[in-house]
Amino acid sequence: MDGLQSESSTQVLSAPPPAHISSATQVPLQETIDLETSEHATTITAVQETSPPLTEAEISEKWVHLYFTWSGKPFELDVAESDRVDDLKALLQSLTDVPPERQKILGLVKGKQPPDEETIANLKLVSGRKFTLVGTPQGQEIKDPSQLEFLPDVVNDLDIDFSANPAAAEAYINDRRNQRKIRESTRKLEVNVIHPLREGKRLLVLDLDYTILDTKPLTSGALPPHECARPRLHEFLEAIYPYYDICIWSQTSWIWLETKLVELGMIGGGHNYEISFVLDKKPMFIVFSRRDGRPYKHHVKALQIIWNHFPQFNASNTIHVDDLGRNFALNPGEGLKIAPFKDAHLPQAMVDRELDKLTRYMVHIATVHQDFRDVDHKNWQHVVRGLPPA
Repeated sequence: MDGLQSESSTQVLSAPPPAHISSATQVPLQETIDLETSEHATTITAVQETSPPLTEAEISEKWVHLYFTWSGKPFELDVAESDRVDDLKALLQSLTDVPPERQKILGLVKGKQPPDEETIANLKLVSGRKFTLVGTPQGQEIKDPSQLEFLPDVVNDLDIDFSANPAAAEAYINDRRNQRKIRESTRKLEVNVIHPLREGKRLLVLDLDYTILDTKPLTSGALPPHECARPRLHEFLEAIYPYYDICIWSQTSWIWLETKLVELGMIGGGHNYEISFVLDKKPMFIVFSRRDGRPYKHHVKALQIIWNHFPQFNASNTIHVDDLGRNFALNPGEGLKIAPFKDAHLPQAMVDRELDKLTRYMVHIATVHQDFRDVDHKNWQHVVRGLPPA
């Protein structure tokens, strides 16, 4: 099957692809292409020549080439042995639009279907294995914002503190699969710089939903945008802007994120600060951890993706503020967990002053600490209590 290609695919290689090349393709079994003479070969070569050089980790990565049929159509894909079953299901969805919860995989392994957290290596698969996928594809209808796929994961419940066990966190950060996902996300990400980055500034990576915005009444239309924002939002951003460039990273789709930022006046609002760039859910990926001794998967914001695009930023000058500690999974030392902001319609929400305390802390560490790696953000509330009034 080497060298097969469909009209819809970008490229298919005779060997398993490195991380930056598409690893799933629908293939018409009747068609074969001579890589020495076909026009397709020119396209494939061009793609390889313009791709970034492979890292040692990518060269040594072991891949399994699989074939499957769905709805009477043949497909093939490559999956890394360090990937999980969840990654395989994501590839299947990208080809067939059958969501993981509807997928029934027949013939891949004996017995019951393995759990999402199981590694491909543990399945003992060999290249050339064939299986069948059964499942109904997801409809393409437009969803209400409250039905967006990522919203349930945004809610602050059953969170994880990745700073509690440094040894486990280090192993988790160095996980081969997680590191490859960072490289893949880096290559796919195109950053639109809204306002030029300034020399010598620190970087604030700031979450949106339930950190500085109560999303629920805004998406439902129950409250106007300015009443959904956390109190003193613009004052906070104006106060820290002399020290920090600002990135907003939200776990929602770009179309909703852009609307929120404009309606809140954070972009084009005439305030004394600028948002440097904005990231949505696309650079995020699923990771696997354990909670209460049981497997648990969730999305993560890996700061290394930003640092790869902007080398002037790193662990020494970046702080990530979020209401979900699990978003710090790959950067526990740079994460500052803030209390979630909810129930914006209630009187107690209007007297929330969490951002005033955060202002004092962030100005303090920017003026006192040259290297943020010397700071334990987990105790930020305690530090603020010891600071003189603003």
